[in-house]
Amino acid sequence: MVMVCYYNHLLTPVGGVRFSITKPSILRAETNNPMASDLSSDRSVFRGVSSSSPIRRRDLVFVVNPRGANGRTGKEWKKLLPYLQSRLGSDCNICESLTSGPSHAIDITREAIREGADAVIAVGGDGTLHEVVNGFFWDGKPVANWNTEAVHSTALGLIPLGTGSDFARTLGWKNDPREAIDRIARGVRSRIDVGVISREGEGSHYFINVADIHLSAKAGFYASRFKKFGNLCYVIGALQAFIGHHNQDLRIKVNEGEWQTLSQVTALCVGNAKYFGGGMKITPNADPQSGSDTGLRADQDRVAKSRETPTKTLNN
Repeated sequence: MVMVCYYNHLLTPVGGVRFSITKPSILRAETNNPMASDLSSDRSVFRGVSSSSPIRRRDLVFVVNPRGANGRTGKEWKKLLPYLQSRLGSDCNICESLTSGPSHAIDITREAIREGADAVIAVGGDGTLHEVVNGFFWDGKPVANWNTEAVHSTALGLIPLGTGSDFARTLGWKNDPREAIDRIARGVRSRIDVGVISREGEGSHYFINVADIHLSAKAGFYASRFKKFGNLCYVIGALQAFIGHHNQDLRIKVNEGEWQTLSQVTALCVGNAKYFGGGMKITPNADPQSGSDTGLRADQDRVAKSRETPTKTLNN
């Protein structure tokens, strides 16, 4: 049995897996409007707007992972609030929502979209961004605004405050939160591709950066345990992953092509973006704004069974 590592290094067993890169209309790179100077201390997911206002105020939800980067994200976010107040305008409602654990950002994002938020902005690292991206989807479909008469869609935003911030690196962004706020204030929107991982009989999982199988997936999993060491966690994770590692044969199929068997595969990486593991340029030709539609299927179990060899769970 092969293990797959998604963007935030969650491990899940798979047999036959389908990776595809598609271009959903719901995802956009940044928010398109300035933000309000009065930050709410309300921790609710979404705060509505008075209908008596002559101009509709934009609603922006900041999803903050206070434990990100070994607690640095929460501290930096608090320091950032005065600049956010002084730099941005006064025609938006701001909602700050702190995550309390794994997958919480997914729930926050879905609720915000359903209640009509103009943008959901991930504040943290690659893992927080990964969860927010998955919050844009439910049961294989984009999450929709409950108000069917709404004319705006919810945009995806990012303030990189994590350990690796690899997706931001692909876009040429520095790990600078003030610079991120400046980009949001300029109001530039662009479409972003998203990857889909699916398995027969199970729900879809989405990634915006890189999905990988085998050695690199294990390295990412182990690295997540050592975030207190900063980018050094990726080196530690890689060293641990090498212990007891064995290459395995893998069958793949690209789009509607023929199945091919690759011998003794170390890792298979599918990149919507270029970097992972704290700056490793694993898929240098990837472009998350290309609009391409590519499918790849990977099946390791069949290779193992056809050779009458036992399958292995790689995290054992």
